[in-house]
Amino acid sequence: MFPFKIGYRTIKTAIGAAAAISIAQFFGLNSFASAGILTILCVQSSKKKSLQAAYARFFACMIAIAFSYIFFETIAYHTLVLGLLILAFIPITVWLKVSEGIVTSSVIILHLFTAKNITLDIVYNEIALIVIGIGVALLVNLYMPSLDNKLKQYQVEIEDNFRTIFQEMVSYLRTNESRWVGNEIIETARSLDEAKSLAFRDVENHFLRTQDYYYYYFKTREKQFEIIERILPMVTSIDLLVVQRFMIADFLEELSEGIHPGNTAQHYLNRLHDLHHQFKEEPLPTSRDEFEARAQLFRLLKEMEQYLLIKKSLKVD
Repeated sequence: MFPFKIGYRTIKTAIGAAAAISIAQFFGLNSFASAGILTILCVQSSKKKSLQAAYARFFACMIAIAFSYIFFETIAYHTLVLGLLILAFIPITVWLKVSEGIVTSSVIILHLFTAKNITLDIVYNEIALIVIGIGVALLVNLYMPSLDNKLKQYQVEIEDNFRTIFQEMVSYLRTNESRWVGNEIIETARSLDEAKSLAFRDVENHFLRTQDYYYYYFKTREKQFEIIERILPMVTSIDLLVVQRFMIADFLEELSEGIHPGNTAQHYLNRLHDLHHQFKEEPLPTSRDEFEARAQLFRLLKEMEQYLLIKKSLKVD
């Protein structure tokens, strides 16, 4: 067993670098190894990022060639001039928003500085290296493994945690006791962060779309989770065993059994409205403690309404 694992991006980078160097060598280009460096720098975690990196590096390299000619040919091939060129070049790339290409362009600048003479043949050589290096990186990055299985796994984990949290609330509302330590709260927060990041990467792997089912699904769950975190202290702050507690417990139990990717929010909203009506039909509180307990339970119903409206409005189905 290896103490580490090799990811698909590492494999693509190795294959791409070797291919770029071989192609540059086949065409007899000088400094052919630089094509491999360009490929390594352009292979990214998503197709969109790879395309952005390729554009930034190509544009920056073209600027680097122009700057090299202006500084070296009109002033001198001297280390002080090289420093002056870099001093001017970096702010320009930042201003043009192609700063990703600074390292790549520096390689091109040093090639031209070492050549001590910028001719058309040398410029063509550098452009060919750039095209081969960036082109190979774009080709190997066309393959992106499907993230569906991992995203579905996060989906199941988060839904299971939601189910457990609701069931723990049900248990407390019915018994006024709980031995739950709340591990699912921490796990859900972590899973949501990781799932959103992965879902966003999935969006970036599709050039022709800017929205994605999984990304909006996890955004929906994140908003619902914020409500769950708000209502947990409400539930645990109610000590008096009023009848409304058991009514809400029954509702939450039914809701926990219906947690899934589909959008059944309207069904539970209807159930919630029935509960509101039943609450209003109940006799008025007879003590301050009962009034406070019922007020908290009413707030809990309002929060659950928002929980369901979030699911309904984002139409995750």
